Amino acid sequence: MTKLSVNINKIATLRNARGGNVPNVLQVAIDCIRFGAEGITVHPRPDERHIKKTDVFELAKAVTVEFNIEGYPSEDFLALIEKIRPAQCTLVPDPPHVLTSNAGWNTMKHKSFLQEVTGRLREWKVRSSIFIEAGAKMIESAAETGTDRIELYTESYAKLFPANPEAAVAPFREAAKVAAGCKLGLNAGHDLDLHNLKFLKENMPNLLEVSIGHALIADALYLGLEETVRRYKAALG
Repeated sequence: MTKLSVNINKIATLRNARGGNVPNVLQVAIDCIRFGAEGITVHPRPDERHIKKTDVFELAKAVTVEFNIEGYPSEDFLALIEKIRPAQCTLVPDPPHVLTSNAGWNTMKHKSFLQEVTGRLREWKVRSSIFIEAGAKMIESAAETGTDRIELYTESYAKLFPANPEAAVAPFREAAKVAAGCKLGLNAGHDLDLHNLKFLKENMPNLLEVSIGHALIADALYLGLEETVRRYKAALG
């Protein structure tokens, strides 16, 4: 079964817009777990515009399922990972100014850097995952970095899905086969929602985990958090 990891960045964004502690990021994470989420994802950025370092430390004490911390592997970020030792660290190539993750790693160009980072994660007994796009060469090069998993960047799938689901999923189906051949664990994330998630899951063999934030939190405004988590889990089978 594919695990659902809920990215709670948007909860922190809403809290920070007003100050104080409403909504309570920690409580939302606990509730997501209570409603059936198998993971919690956060992406602490240097400017702390949503998740703050203090949130990460509080969550690390309370999260009883897989804790996934994603971010650009700067020395400050890696120092946080070394202290927290989450179950998984997802490496993204975001520079500090971007609004959200908008590209995967060029694993050929940055192979030596990623090898060094995944080596440090291995020493800390933290599972590594590299955020990349669905291309065979990038996946094969990712495998050479020593990473445990890759997370496929699914924005292109989500954009094409309404017009042509089969064309949208084709490169991701093939990418899943390449990942399996490289003995890489497979995650996916970005712009996945209740409309496109089920079809992706049905057409991507060996999909271990999806990380979903923006759409899930938006759906919760209408459906409630418990019903929303239930529906996303149902879409994953």
